[in-house]
Amino acid sequence: HGLDLGPLKPSLYTRLETPDGKINCAPDVIVADIARLKSSLANAANTAPDKAFGALSLIGRRHVRSNNSWMHNSHRLIKGKPRDQLMMHPDDAHARGLADGQRVEIRSVVGSVQIAVSTTDDVMRGVVCLPHGFGHHRTGTRLGLAHKHAGVSYNDISDTAAVDAVSGNAAMNGLRVEVTAASR
Repeated sequence: HGLDLGPLKPSLYTRLETPDGKINCAPDVIVADIARLKSSLANAANTAPDKAFGALSLIGRRHVRSNNSWMHNSHRLIKGKPRDQLMMHPDDAHARGLADGQRVEIRSVVGSVQIAVSTTDDVMRGVVCLPHGFGHHRTGTRLGLAHKHAGVSYNDISDTAAVDAVSGNAAMNGLRVEVTAASR
């Protein structure tokens, strides 16, 4: 059941390949971006929530029984309360005339999806939370049980042009969205 390599020996400092042998927790590129980030956050905070497009910030989430989309094809893992709901703070829902369980439309600059809303204090005001890994209704999915509980895909409203300024990675959280009652 394994190979015993003997007692552990410290090796971190000999493995670091930085010039000074230290871990740089605040690289210059990140420190230089702090001013832009603060300005961006201040602008978002100063935008009247009821006046501008994208008054809410969308973040994604995982669930212990739904870490990957293949888990949606196991009866044991999908039973129980539905997890493919938009989590929204009760104050934000009330301000928009929305009720717990109501079908809503989430709109971003690239598209929209409809889903049930779940009001909860587990998200802060101004933030809505949508699970990733759903959208099994597409042709060719070949996950029969998951297809019956398709949900909506976070990717259908994520902006492929949104990129993190420092890393160049896709910016998947903090997407500005509007949430309104679904029209159909």
